[in-house]
Amino acid sequence: MSGHRTVWRRALPSWRTVLGTVLGFLLLLIGALIAGYLLVDIPPANSAAKAQSNVYLYSDGSELARDGDVNRQNVTLGQVPKSVQQAVLAAEDRDFYSESAVDPAAMLRAAWNTLTGKGKQSGSTITQQYVKNYYLGQEQTVTRKAKEFFIAVKLDRRVSKDNILEGYLNSSYYGRNAYGIQAAARAYYGIDSVDLTTAQGAYLAALLNAPSVYDVTAHPANAPRALARWNYVLDGMVKQKWLSPGARAAMRFPVPRPARTSPGLTGQRGYLVEAVKDYLTDHHILDEDTLRAGGYRITTTLNRRRQNAFVHAVDTRLMDRLDDSRTPDGYVRAGGASIDVRTGRVVALYGGIDYAKQYVNSATRRDYQVGSTFKPLVFASAVQHHATTQDGDPITPNTVYDGDNKRMTVDHGHATGFAPANEDDRSYGPITVSEATDKSVNAVYAQMGIDVGPDKVKDTAVDLGIPADAPGLAASRGAIALGTATPSVLDMTQAYTTLARHGERRPYTLINKITKGDEEIELPDRETTTAIPREAADTTTAVLRSVVDGGTGTAAQAAGRPAAGKTGTAEQDKAAWFAGYTPDLATVVAVLGQHPETAAQEPLYGAAGLDRVNGGDFPAQIWADYTAAALRGRPVRDFDLQLADGAEPPPSVEPSDSESPSPSDSAPSSAEPSASPTRPAPTTAPPTPPTTGPPSPTFPTPTPPTTEPTPDFPTGGPDGDALSRRLRARWGM
Repeated sequence: MSGHRTVWRRALPSWRTVLGTVLGFLLLLIGALIAGYLLVDIPPANSAAKAQSNVYLYSDGSELARDGDVNRQNVTLGQVPKSVQQAVLAAEDRDFYSESAVDPAAMLRAAWNTLTGKGKQSGSTITQQYVKNYYLGQEQTVTRKAKEFFIAVKLDRRVSKDNILEGYLNSSYYGRNAYGIQAAARAYYGIDSVDLTTAQGAYLAALLNAPSVYDVTAHPANAPRALARWNYVLDGMVKQKWLSPGARAAMRFPVPRPARTSPGLTGQRGYLVEAVKDYLTDHHILDEDTLRAGGYRITTTLNRRRQNAFVHAVDTRLMDRLDDSRTPDGYVRAGGASIDVRTGRVVALYGGIDYAKQYVNSATRRDYQVGSTFKPLVFASAVQHHATTQDGDPITPNTVYDGDNKRMTVDHGHATGFAPANEDDRSYGPITVSEATDKSVNAVYAQMGIDVGPDKVKDTAVDLGIPADAPGLAASRGAIALGTATPSVLDMTQAYTTLARHGERRPYTLINKITKGDEEIELPDRETTTAIPREAADTTTAVLRSVVDGGTGTAAQAAGRPAAGKTGTAEQDKAAWFAGYTPDLATVVAVLGQHPETAAQEPLYGAAGLDRVNGGDFPAQIWADYTAAALRGRPVRDFDLQLADGAEPPPSVEPSDSESPSPSDSAPSSAEPSASPTRPAPTTAPPTPPTTGPPSPTFPTPTPPTTEPTPDFPTGGPDGDALSRRLRARWGM
């Protein structure tokens, strides 16, 4: 045993060795700190304190826009109300007046949280942030962090805390091109900093964390997040005893005024620059601070000719028809996005009539329901998962459903409580999936969504390109099939691009190249993945071709190209959509209703002189005009489709002279009728099939509801027992 202990003693270092190593390390660390303190001096203000312009270019290298001049005006600390100063401290550094210039523990904690995936955190005190803003730059390097550390320590010894706070307030960025508290007060509330209220100051303080994330006028969908951050600031003030609980309880969120645009960003330019900036920060190519420092040449994927064609199509088909004498015409907004199917490059965006007049980008906002443009994603999911009806029949374009208005949906023999209305409360009786897609029949797709399963539908949508965090997507449950979620126009374009690519998803990009001086910034890889099997995507395309050939989307035929697409209308007609694609180009157009003063969503009834605005009207017409212009001079290509088993259309049967057509077989009707005089009339003949062949459709007989509604779905109306009687009467079953 003694021999073993001797071996272990020899293997382990002695306490003298351990102590010597620790002391040596400490001496080296102390020496490095002393050397750093002596060698690093406080430099003059950096050029980033004046910020350079970024240059944005079209894909051909011609100039799109430049960032505007920096908006900055310094004020003294006395010109900032005490409560506003405290709001900033509550947001960024509550122990500022009592702590040292640096907080090593916070820095280590932030580094650990960043490394372990808990989110990027700075761990910097206000002194360190001021040093970074005013003396250094925004680059994320060890050298810059080391300099920041030593300069902050020196500055804290030479300058008072009040002077540091004043410098921080004047050098910080608040969004809207506003540098400093005075510029921010003017930009967000149109007042001087001395007149800011506590509530307003708390909102400006919230912006310091991430201006683009918390500007509720630029991104209305971020309002809940901004409100949460505002509440965090005020609660912090109460905790620090800078604000009484009573005064805190009485405060209401101070909605900022609409942004005023730099003259260089008027028209479409502001929307395009904003979308590019969001892409850069969202994809972690350049963070907001680095981008703000400027000096970058950013070549976008936007095609100048196609961009102009999009604007021309919206102007001639929609904007030129608006009249100031009609109140609903003042609600009209439009958004559009177009992606090259092969490359995934965004070639055109339409954000609104003018960035200086309508600040919110209608191409990227996520607060309007997409309506029936979501239905193809439901059908794609059904084919992908080999889903069946309640009777066990495979769901194909030929599967027959009950299209009765407000038909109660069922799930394994149980009523779900979900009985949505069809457009105009129309009943269609027995109807195939293909016909139901042509006519956008809610009753059919509500049942199909339940047959497939809401979770599977959601997963398919996300795989196709809809963001998993798109508002309303996770919570919509039974209503998911009817498009109650609110992804953006650009999000929907990504999903339809994946369908056009036969189920292969390649994430879109807005950036071709970025340089700063002689350095080229590396762009992230965009990996191509299989979102859904080709047969599922191509069968969906075949169904959507029928929508354009003879359904609600016939106006898209004016593009003069083989096309697939789907119309959509949001609840209460607050938005109208057309989403479609050719083999070369996927494009989505939305017409949105928004009150110009309150920003509330408004119905489009009566807009442009129409009783209602549907997806087959202005959106489909804009789509057709733009697509024709964008592809002018390009060879006409047809779709190359591989359909799933059972997806081929059944042989057509001529009715006998004695057989009278049913309402759904006679005059074509749309779930989204058009009131536009320029829209081509739907044909009564069936669309030309992509292939020929096979089996007759099956006619499932849903089980009538027998139990109380389940909590997963909205409550709704009538009984569903009539289907079997209709099928027997019509088909001799």
